[in-house]
Order: sequence, then C-alpha cells, then structure tokens
Amino acid sequence: MKDLILITGASSGIGFEMARLLAEKGYDLVLVARRIEKLEALKEELEKKHHIMVYPIQKDLSQVSQAIDLYDELKQRKLEVTMLVNNAGRGAYGNFSDTDLDMELKMIELNISSLVCLTKLFLQDMLIRKRGKIMNVASLLSFLPFPYYTVYSATKAFVLSFSETLAAELEGTGVVVTTLCPGPVDTAFNTDAMWKTNAYKANQPVGPQVVANKGVELLLNGRGKKIVGFNNWFISNLPRITPDVLMMKIKKNLASQRQ
Repeated sequence: MKDLILITGASSGIGFEMARLLAEKGYDLVLVARRIEKLEALKEELEKKHHIMVYPIQKDLSQVSQAIDLYDELKQRKLEVTMLVNNAGRGAYGNFSDTDLDMELKMIELNISSLVCLTKLFLQDMLIRKRGKIMNVASLLSFLPFPYYTVYSATKAFVLSFSETLAAELEGTGVVVTTLCPGPVDTAFNTDAMWKTNAYKANQPVGPQVVANKGVELLLNGRGKKIVGFNNWFISNLPRITPDVLMMKIKKNLASQRQ
C-alpha cells in the first residue's frame, strides 16, 4: 500500500514546506487548512511537478467537530492515512488579563483538542494495520513556559507530554509517535509585538524550510523528539541548571518588549 500523509496547517509555513518536500519524495498527500484556495494552488503545483495525488480539504480545526468530520470524510472517500502530521496551531502574545478569551479557547481547541482527536482516530486504524507514523509539532516553549505566551506555552507543554507518553505506550506496535520542537520560525504566526521582544533579538527566527527539513527527517526516520537547532537545544536545557525563580526572571525579560 502506498503511503498517504495527512498534514494539517498546510497552507503556509512549516506545513506548506513539508508538503513540498514530501511531494518531492513521491508521497501522496492530504492537505488540510482553512484557506482552500491556497491548498488548491499547492495541489496543482505538486501534482504537475511530481506526479502524485494531492487531496486538499478545507477544515477549521479550532472546532474539534471539524477534526471528527475530517476523519469521517476520509473514511467515506476510502483514503487510508498512514502518516499524520499534526502541524496546525496558533499562538498569542500579551498580558493574560488583556488577551481575548474566545481566541484563547479556540487556541486550546486547535492546539490540544483537535490534535488529540486526530491522533486517536487515525492511531486506531494504524494499530489495526500494525504500521504508521504520527508527528506532533510542539515548540521550544514546551520546555520553557514564557510569560506573555501563557496559554500558548501551556498548550505546547501538553503536546510534548502527550506525545512522549503516547510514544512509550506504542512501543512494539509498529506505530511511531514523534515530536518536533522548533524555536522561533519566520512565518505569519509572528505578530509585530512578538518581533519586538528581546527573545526575537537574541534568538533570531529561522526560515520554515529549515524546520520542515528537520520535520520530514523526523517523520520518516526518527524517534522521540527533535529540537531544531543547537541554540534552541541549549536554551531548552537551561532550566536543568538554573534555579526556578531566576529562570522565570530571565524568561520574563526575554519575552518583554525591547526598550
């Protein structure tokens, strides 16, 4: 059976670049995002260039019901997903007391609820076939909860914890779960306020192509988690050697706006 890879959040950024790289390797793709016109354009490009099949599907995964609808639609179309990339996500920056509650609830739905939903549904099919791969996209902030990214940090900590424990459960089943942990990435995810923080000055965002390359490598051949870049690996390990109170002061300073 030819592999079919589902990528959420495929209309831009890391997901978009992963789709291109996987198409070059000859994989058929299911591409999911809210912006169907972007997906249709990518389908035309990839099918023409690489002679693969691309299935664009419009879903808003900030509503978990649409994650269930996505699974049901693929079952009805008899499309068997052998690899799943849970890449779709959103963030927010600002004082928690001031940020929009509805936006944050949708963030939790997208970053956590839909990811869990899709993982469970497609995992059950993979276990029957005794083969499959799932890669969840977490973040450097999975290791470093940052002030002003309060809800986002918490959702990404969940993604890492969920993925690592699930990977342990699945040892020996033929299904592999991995976690990609990028630092700052130069995509539309970043707001003007984020670009003005000390953190972005100290740790410059990398291009999405860099992260996508590491993601494809991890998905196809890797195990465990992958922190993208030595600098991010080093930063992620600072809490091991730095007292909690001092570490939080450092993080608050980094997350603050440059003066």
